[in-house]
Amino acid sequence: MDIIASLKNGYRSGSLLTHLIYWNVGIWLAVKLIDAVLVLFAIPGDVWLHYLEMPSDVQTWLHQPWTMFTYMFLHRDLFHLFFNMLCLYWFGRLFLDEMSPKQLVGLYIWGGLAGAAFYFGMYNLLPFIAGHTYLLGASASIMAIIVAVAVWRPNYSIRLLLIGEIRLKYIAIVTVAVSVLGVTGSNAGGELAHLGGALMGALYAWLWRNGHDLSAPITAIINWFSNLRRHRYTRQRKSTFKQRPKSDAEYNQEKAHNEAEIDRILDKIKRSGYQSLSDDERAALFNCKK
Repeated sequence: MDIIASLKNGYRSGSLLTHLIYWNVGIWLAVKLIDAVLVLFAIPGDVWLHYLEMPSDVQTWLHQPWTMFTYMFLHRDLFHLFFNMLCLYWFGRLFLDEMSPKQLVGLYIWGGLAGAAFYFGMYNLLPFIAGHTYLLGASASIMAIIVAVAVWRPNYSIRLLLIGEIRLKYIAIVTVAVSVLGVTGSNAGGELAHLGGALMGALYAWLWRNGHDLSAPITAIINWFSNLRRHRYTRQRKSTFKQRPKSDAEYNQEKAHNEAEIDRILDKIKRSGYQSLSDDERAALFNCKK
C-alpha cells in the first residue's frame, strides 16, 4: 500500500513530463496484464492490440482513426519502453529549460501525429515498403522533442556513457541519419515514424522562433479539462461543506502555513527554476500574487 500511495503522490506532485512517463509505463503494465490473461485462455494477444496500434492499411485505418493518438503511448518490450522513457526524461528536461510543461505535451502529441502520418503516407506511396503493418511506440514523439531542443540549443553539450560530452546538434544528426539508413531494414515503419517526428520537431522550433506556438491548441484543450476538473471539485466542496467563520487563532495559523508554503516554493525556484514547479505549486504562487 505504501508503494501505491507513493506512486499516487509522485503523480500528483509531478510535472506533466512525469505524467507522460506515468501514462506510458501504466499503459505498458496494463498491456502486459491483459496479455497474460489472454494467454491463460489461449486467445491471441495481437487481436485486441491492433485496435490501438497505427495500421499502414488505408481501409483498416478508416475504421479506427483513433490509433493515430493511441499508438504513441503503446509499448510491447520492456527495453523499448525503458529506452524511450529515459530519452523522454533527458530531453524533456532540456525542453523545459526553454518551454512550459504544456508545450512539451503539445509537441509530444504533434510529433506522434507527424510520425503516424509520415509512416502511413510512405507505406502507401513507396512500392518498396508497401504492405500491411502496425506501428506503436513513443519514439516519433521523442524524436520531435530531441530535434526541437537541438535546433534551439545546438551547441549545448551532454555527457553520454562510453562516449563523453557531445553536442545536441550531433545527437540529432546521428539519430536522423540512423533512421534514414534504416528505412530499408526490418523496422522500416518505425524509422519512417522517427523521420516524421524529426520533421515536426524542426518545424515546431522554426515556427516558435517566428512567433508561432504550434502547441497552443493542445494547451487550450489541457487548460479546458483542468478548469473543468477544478470547477467540479470546487462546486462539490461548496455543496458538501458549509464553512463556519474562522477564529483569530485559526486565521493566523492558516496565514502562517500559507506563508511557509510560499517561502518553500520560492526556494525551489531559486534552486531549480520556475519550470520545476508542479501545477499546484504554480497555482499557489499565482493565487498569492492576487
